[in-house]
Amino acid sequence: MLTDLEKNAIRDHYHNIGKNLPNFRPRAAQREMIAAIANTFARTQTREEGQEAPKREGESIIVIEGPTGVGKSLAYLLAGGIMAQTRGKRLIVSSATIALQEQLVERDLPFLVEKSGLELTFALAKGRGRYLCPYKLYQLTQGNAQQSLLGFETPAVLWDSKPKPEELALLNNMSDEFSARRFNGDRDTWPEKIDDGIWFKITNDRHGCLKAACPNRSECPFYLARDTLETVDVVVANHDLLLADISMGGGVILPAPENSFYCIDEAHHLPKKALSQFAAEHSWNTAVWSLEKLPQITAKIAAVADKTELANLADEAAASLLDSLHEWQFHLAEAPELSLMPSENERSTFRQNERESDFGRKNSDPVWLWQDGQIPEGLETLVQNTGVAARSLLKHVYSLNDALSGCRRDKEQDSALIDRLSTEFGMFVARAEQISAVWDLISTVPAEGEEPLAKWITRRIDDKNDYVFNASPISSAGHLANSLWRRAAGAVLTSATLQSLGNFNLLLRQTGLVWLPETATLALKSPFDFEKQGELYLPPIYASPKDPVAHTAAVAEWLPKLIAADQAIGTLVLFSSRRQMQEVALRLPDDYLPLLLIQGELPKTVLLQRHYEALKAGNASIIFGLDSFAEGLDLPGEACVQVIIAKLPFSMPDNPIEKTQNRWIEQRGGNPFIEITVPEASIKLVQAVGRLIRTEQDYGRVTILDNRVKTQRYGQQLLACLPPFKRIG
Repeated sequence: MLTDLEKNAIRDHYHNIGKNLPNFRPRAAQREMIAAIANTFARTQTREEGQEAPKREGESIIVIEGPTGVGKSLAYLLAGGIMAQTRGKRLIVSSATIALQEQLVERDLPFLVEKSGLELTFALAKGRGRYLCPYKLYQLTQGNAQQSLLGFETPAVLWDSKPKPEELALLNNMSDEFSARRFNGDRDTWPEKIDDGIWFKITNDRHGCLKAACPNRSECPFYLARDTLETVDVVVANHDLLLADISMGGGVILPAPENSFYCIDEAHHLPKKALSQFAAEHSWNTAVWSLEKLPQITAKIAAVADKTELANLADEAAASLLDSLHEWQFHLAEAPELSLMPSENERSTFRQNERESDFGRKNSDPVWLWQDGQIPEGLETLVQNTGVAARSLLKHVYSLNDALSGCRRDKEQDSALIDRLSTEFGMFVARAEQISAVWDLISTVPAEGEEPLAKWITRRIDDKNDYVFNASPISSAGHLANSLWRRAAGAVLTSATLQSLGNFNLLLRQTGLVWLPETATLALKSPFDFEKQGELYLPPIYASPKDPVAHTAAVAEWLPKLIAADQAIGTLVLFSSRRQMQEVALRLPDDYLPLLLIQGELPKTVLLQRHYEALKAGNASIIFGLDSFAEGLDLPGEACVQVIIAKLPFSMPDNPIEKTQNRWIEQRGGNPFIEITVPEASIKLVQAVGRLIRTEQDYGRVTILDNRVKTQRYGQQLLACLPPFKRIG
């Protein structure tokens, strides 16, 4: 229950914002959201000393859909910040996009502190991989002479090919700037893009890190940033970092779940972000390269740590794993699914996916999907042997790493060499973990009745022909329920669009919150008067999207009727297929072509800049966009007076996880189109329509050029979830 202290603090600080901000108008939905979050966090259970952790059933978790204009970030920062302080917790705010992270740290939190008088400290959290490792950087740039005096050379393992002069020049420049404190070691603050291959050589993972023993610990960007996180009230992270921390047990990078209140914004992205985090993959080429190089470093560790037998065991496991991988190469070369000459059926599927893909992605790499995650006949023994070898290697690699740590304590005279070996060996430990994670999943056979794992192999066609082994759960619900929700002190999940087909069922299932029965849900009302501000037009278009050629022709025919080329207003046309977008652009009348701005032909910032310049000059401007422009694109006022949706945003099940999931649903007597595809399309359609009205002064029209909204039953369900615009046509 909320205490009087908490109620008064929330009321007074919210009132301060009104006093300190001219023209501030309290919003009923915002106040409702503040109260809902505070009351939810007040129900958190505390663990008494000497007692077991409380069993959580969702009593301190709430899912809130807050439409555009509610002021969600202010609501959860104010309520969450105060409740975290009074209940002795930390507030972790997680978003899906960098843009929202930057907005929170650079605008929303400073605004809250300044206008409300609430004393909150905050910091942006990033993963270890965003920071350079000074120790590695200095190894590669300073000290060829010094290194020779110490009796060892620059670690060749960090270079898999001879470094280019421009690569060495970049590293030396970076080292000079970091030493002079003109560069803080954060990759995102370096003025130019850094190639992934170069960055990999100077960043660090948790295994290669020397931690407290590092001679550069005091200037390490990662540890300086992490030390800051220990002292602040609010930690701003992203979903990837949050999920990475949870997958490592929680409390490794971010504060522990038991001590944290979470505000998860853009929460509709969380289930798929979680799936990618809980999946595993490794490349055949990279694995073989690492295993062949391993004996070089295990021999050095054996000499320093006097662990010859342990090193031999690691080498034997690596040799066994190499044998298995070479045997895999034989089977993969013979697999018809990975042939470079696809069957006519596969070519047809590829052409369909190319048409339907949200991003027009041409995934030409052959994929061998193991149906229902079952190991193909004749490969059971090889899978088992590969898994045994991978686990054995990881066990011995861990033991060697522990031996190195012991040496650092016992052999002070070899500290420089031991540190060097620890840094190099960290990469091999990480690779061994990656390989073992893949084969643990691939070799797992779920119990009868349990959902399958998705398992597949992709052939990468480039100058270094490669195979990638993949495995993944088909749902992240179980991981989220057990690793996050049942441990967190409290959580609010929010976004402008969380309901699908008028309820929260899809999100609750996908996140595992359906298993926590006391989880609350709340759909806030929009502050906009949609009936007065907007129209929904469903023109009499007869070509169905199921006939792509006819539908594309119909869209090209309708656009000039809908868009006036001489009116200085902005129009956003959203497509589900890059191919259709490009074909429609080519078919438009010549006088429309100068007005077009097409996603992908210009960087997003440049495209939007030209859009506003055209409107300012008194010209019409038309943006052609894909799926990513249907969400997060903010074009208020005249910048977007019309949104035209070419086709309902149905996603094709074109990746192995979705295909495995759909078969699982069908085998249980379900219909994946009704259970998954339509509800997900509902969310995407609401997001797309949401580009039109961004403020209380906006106006305009949404047009849908897909006759299925009229002819199909699900079309009426989708329409019922849209804002109550005035209906025409």
